[in-house]
Amino acid sequence: MTTPVFRIEGLHVEVEGSEILKGVDLTVLPGEVHALMGPNGSGKSTLANTLLGNPDYQVTAGRVLFKGEDITDWPTDVRGKAGLFLAFQYPEEIPGVPVVQFLRQALGARKGMDDLSVLETRMAILEWMKKLEMDPSFGDRYLNEGFSGGEKKRNEILQMAILEPDMAVLDETDSGLDIDALRVVARGVQQVRSERPQLGVLLITHYQRILDELTPDRVHILMDGRIVDSGGPELARKLEEEGYDAWR
Repeated sequence: MTTPVFRIEGLHVEVEGSEILKGVDLTVLPGEVHALMGPNGSGKSTLANTLLGNPDYQVTAGRVLFKGEDITDWPTDVRGKAGLFLAFQYPEEIPGVPVVQFLRQALGARKGMDDLSVLETRMAILEWMKKLEMDPSFGDRYLNEGFSGGEKKRNEILQMAILEPDMAVLDETDSGLDIDALRVVARGVQQVRSERPQLGVLLITHYQRILDELTPDRVHILMDGRIVDSGGPELARKLEEEGYDAWR
């Protein structure tokens, strides 16, 4: 049998003493795209933060497995180095650190190498920036400082392309994007997948529209800290037509 690239088993999570996730189960096989949808307050951001290893989110039961290893207690940097990637809904600004420098340092940490070629790294970054329809001067700007919403999201996909993860969690990557920017980001994800066909993707989203551009293998609906339904792409279309009331 194929070993899942990512598995969440019976995950219960508390934040400041309140239980938010109440037993989440989810399995992603290599190469699959899974969409996780849910209304505000359903626990989507809590799940993303827990998968990142945010210490403010306490796992009280269950576990998270990555390529067969239990990473529930792993710190954030160790998860990243191992090949788990999280694209933030609200990426942080880092004044004084150019995008190219940040990516070179992150890639060095990911690969365990301190002597990556500056020229080769820059050329790889410029190649991906072209695919993502980003101006080459973008690489010399400070990370996310003064970026538009679309630029921040494209930068997240650029990071995913350069870091070559085995599993990517995209936390509301479509948030705040107009339809043109959304299509560029979705195409970027597809290009990364075409070059890394074993890449697993968990796409956390409110909306059907990105799923028109990035067709998922499985769709899951999260309500009140639990996955209440799972299915194929048709489940997202049903949700678009009927709203969340059908599952309340």
